[in-house]
Amino acid sequence: MPIDPRTPVLVGAGVASQREDDFSRAQEPCALMALALERAGDDAGDRGLLAEAALVAVPRGFWGYADAGRLVAERLGAAKAKTLCAEIGVLQTALFAEAAEAIRDGADVVLVTGGEARHRASRARAAGAEEGLSVQAAGTAPDRTLRPAAEIVHPIEIARRFVVPVAQYALIENALRRDARQPIDAHRREVAELYAGFARVAAANPDAWNRSGPDASALLDPARNPWLAFPYGKLHCSQWTVDQAAGLVFCSAERARRARIPESRWIFPRAVAESNHMRPLVARASLARSPGFGAAWRRALALSGLAPDRIGARELYSCFPSAVRIQLRELGLAAEPVPTWTGGMAFAGGPLNNFVLQAAARMPSVLRERGGAAVLTAVSGMLTKQGVSLWSTEPGEAGFAYADVSEEARRAEAPREVAVEMAGAGEIAGYTVVSEAGAAPRTVALVDRDDGLRSLAWSEDPALAQRGTVEELVGTRVRVEADGRLVA
Repeated sequence: MPIDPRTPVLVGAGVASQREDDFSRAQEPCALMALALERAGDDAGDRGLLAEAALVAVPRGFWGYADAGRLVAERLGAAKAKTLCAEIGVLQTALFAEAAEAIRDGADVVLVTGGEARHRASRARAAGAEEGLSVQAAGTAPDRTLRPAAEIVHPIEIARRFVVPVAQYALIENALRRDARQPIDAHRREVAELYAGFARVAAANPDAWNRSGPDASALLDPARNPWLAFPYGKLHCSQWTVDQAAGLVFCSAERARRARIPESRWIFPRAVAESNHMRPLVARASLARSPGFGAAWRRALALSGLAPDRIGARELYSCFPSAVRIQLRELGLAAEPVPTWTGGMAFAGGPLNNFVLQAAARMPSVLRERGGAAVLTAVSGMLTKQGVSLWSTEPGEAGFAYADVSEEARRAEAPREVAVEMAGAGEIAGYTVVSEAGAAPRTVALVDRDDGLRSLAWSEDPALAQRGTVEELVGTRVRVEADGRLVA
């Protein structure tokens, strides 16, 4: 099949990482990004492509650069490049769509990169020093900035101190258990076995941050995996204190041919579908579902022309186990083989707002070896936004396509009305027991009240906290006091 000259292709991918305890010897984030792109240029077989970039696209990180894309472009000699920054809250799959659409609209080379150096920053803080970042002139800003339409969390979640991701995802996990009618011990074992599989993959990934490969028994042992929010321990959580960067080189098919990059090395972005409908956790009718993922998956398949059984490589966004488990459910996939080629965010490393790029940088080697197609997903917030990208070693008849399925996701489920006044009686819809350093365990619950409203409640009762780790609290009749206190 003839390939349209404007077809976007991923021709090079690279990663950069460091684990330097002397922060003064470690490289800053923009240097890691530039290094990852240089390696991506080498992977493409032509580092000269980097200087031709028409666009450098970067997701916002913890760093304070005014325009990280410009710093990277300057290091690579890409003097004509425009820059784009995707703020936190924008799905990382959006950058794949931006790259593909820029090429379709006339760009020959687009660079996508991101990275963090939080390990470096933490070592600097420990030494009582500034980490040291490149400074840009006053007024510097990206040529374009992508921003989310609204806040990720609900005001009541902020007021009740229920904004920490591990706590919200743990509450989702417990709701999943109840929905499946699983006993607590069986559920904990299932979660441990799932993440032990991720750990095994990370152990074989030379770029993974944690290659220790803990097994299910280690994940079940609070001594080795200390509680953070029941049923999650530290090893269930995304590891973002890492120094990692990724670089991707996209070309038009005609430019890739001029560079004499063999077509056997091309990876075709086939489709991106995203739901940007934002419904905070406290207002979700079902805590155990994510309709936006199902909608994005179905639309991406339809646009790409790929059949599900052709998609042999899977990397599901893995900030916490419940994110993976809900995706398996909504996409209709089995838990085996393990849905990762990196080892996931707990073990391979989850640099803020950049893990999807890290996974994408490893994807070409996976597809070049296996052939076929891959799915790579993204999440923003607390499963608040959902993105699906499909890739293959062969072009599709329709070329690249993008769709926003936000309206379909919005229609799929009516929201719960969140109570302004907390007091009322009802049933626990979801809960977790939060274990914060130096504080007594605290039970946090969403309560579906008899009047149809939902309350966010909490309890410092140690007996209730203990009970919540050994028996099911979802469905329990409770009363919520005016101050939000939970009485079981």
